[in-house]
Amino acid sequence: MIFKTDINKTELYDNFGEEHVGTSIETPLREDAFHLDDDTKIEIIEDLFRQIMITLGLDLNDDSLKGTPYRVAKMYVKEIFSGLNPENKPHAKIFDNKYKYRGMVVEKNIGFSSTCEHHFVPIIGKAHIAYIPNGHVVGLSKLNRIVDYYARRPQVQERMNRQILNELKEALGTEDVAVAIDAKHFCVHSRGIKDISSTTVTSEFSGKFLDNELRKEFLLHVGSNS
Repeated sequence: MIFKTDINKTELYDNFGEEHVGTSIETPLREDAFHLDDDTKIEIIEDLFRQIMITLGLDLNDDSLKGTPYRVAKMYVKEIFSGLNPENKPHAKIFDNKYKYRGMVVEKNIGFSSTCEHHFVPIIGKAHIAYIPNGHVVGLSKLNRIVDYYARRPQVQERMNRQILNELKEALGTEDVAVAIDAKHFCVHSRGIKDISSTTVTSEFSGKFLDNELRKEFLLHVGSNS
């Protein structure tokens, strides 16, 4: 039997989630998001996830399963959602552009793993970044760390693309930044339509990269025909 509340949830939640949209450029967080320390969060999530497993009918007395609630809780707080905590934000140390290099700096194929905020399943892909130095350059590994930081939270790909772009513009003190992301979404891969071959591509350009020729050069560097 399907109750009226079930129909309403399908209309309100399932359909919205399938549209793959977000509501804000900023990750939605409550004002009290960091009132609890990590150990307390792990303890609470462990208990709640244990209830999920029990509700599913799993036997937590089994040696393979008994530690799962704790492992999941620790993974959520310390690993895959660690990008929610601003204390984990990487410091993008910049250096004087002593070589007076004025061309495009491109770092491509930056691998990342994120989580779809609609279904809490993986998003796995690669990010491609370019910028034109404006008196300063940044250590290449910091570009990877910035991508990783914004990936490690419940995400929508379009939001993540914009967050990375804005962070680089602020860190580098330049508008001349380009970010493209190509990712596989497991909410499409392993549920719903179950399409295992498709990927989602997003891109965001600012400053000089709004010029069509420079944008084409960037896409050529990262191997895109878009």
